[in-house]
Amino acid sequence: MEQDLAVTFAALGDPVRQAIVDRLAGGDATVNDLAAPFRISLQAVSKHIQVLEAAGVVSRRREGKTRPVHLEASSLARSAEWLEARRRVLESKYARLDELLETTKEPT
Repeated sequence: MEQDLAVTFAALGDPVRQAIVDRLAGGDATVNDLAAPFRISLQAVSKHIQVLEAAGVVSRRREGKTRPVHLEASSLARSAEWLEARRRVLESKYARLDELLETTKEPT
């Protein structure tokens, strides 16, 4: 699981790939659709999609003459669950620290 997370987070570490994921959150799209807002080549966008695909963040299927790119929510859900567990631990620690700080306050 940790290896999967590392690959997922590495894939999401690039702003172009983040924008592609944001776009795909609205529904499947072709590579041409995904490339439209960027000032990079179609080949560069394809490479970004390949990185996301290798990480399991997106998938492609054949649909007639096109191969729409699909966001794999389950991959992002695993990452979100991992982050949420760490957030809860940190929140708990901060709450204990807040309690400790309250006990050390001087009365006003």
